[in-house]
Amino acid sequence: MPRLPWPLPALCVWALAWLLFLGLQPLLPLFAAVLLATGASLLASLWGATWWRRGMIAAGFPLSYAVLAAGSLPGWGWLLLLGALLLVYPLNAWRDAPIFPTPAGALQGLAGQIDLPAGAPVLDAGCGLGDGLRALRQAWPQARVQGVERSWVLRWACALRCPWARVRQGNMWVADWGRYHLVYLFQRPESMSRAAVKSLAEMPDGAWLVSLNFPLPEEIPATCTAQLADGRSVYAYRCPIASIDQDEVAAHEAAAHAAAVTLAGAAQRSQRLYALKPRPGRRRRFM
Repeated sequence: MPRLPWPLPALCVWALAWLLFLGLQPLLPLFAAVLLATGASLLASLWGATWWRRGMIAAGFPLSYAVLAAGSLPGWGWLLLLGALLLVYPLNAWRDAPIFPTPAGALQGLAGQIDLPAGAPVLDAGCGLGDGLRALRQAWPQARVQGVERSWVLRWACALRCPWARVRQGNMWVADWGRYHLVYLFQRPESMSRAAVKSLAEMPDGAWLVSLNFPLPEEIPATCTAQLADGRSVYAYRCPIASIDQDEVAAHEAAAHAAAVTLAGAAQRSQRLYALKPRPGRRRRFM
């Protein structure tokens, strides 16, 4: 289906959803048949090339049914449909970026600037449907590509699309970034300060933090950048990207759990960041 010219994928999904609904209607209550047909549309929408195409694929059956049979579905039935949507995009993930795919070849411009050893583990934090995993594999084919995704539905679909990658379900902000040579993000501007602090707390010297479209706060300059054909940029930061004032961390830990991040004397006074525990021993370095 993904290789069919648009809008044939949407038409196919809509037709299959209606066939499923008509086949289930004699066997199940009306609301159950609608729920299952809508759920099938939601799952099939994950294969759309862009977020708006996924929305059109997913919304085709329920909207057409609502127009043809308005009022036949009880009000609480639509709550069940909303529940199916939450399976794809959990409520506790709404403050992270929505499902926006990484363009093919987006990281190729960094491949010549970041030399990763053979077998180096790299992570796509919030891998969605796997477009970032594919871009990582294209840029560094010698690396061991891994992904973490909060939604178990997206994690399952991503694992099907990228069988060569290790994909697990989990919270990208809880996962340990310290084991990876490179961590890739395509999040929101509001998430980048949090990513900077997590990098400082966990990632060893020599590792790389890479972000598509959104840089870290301006006090932290990128080590290298690359330009995409659509005008967007990819920003790469070599760790350690900044230093931490440990005395200030200790002073604020109990009250506000905030830390000041500094880089060569420049401070992020406007950023509210999470407290960081001093890492025992010296920073790790790659050999």
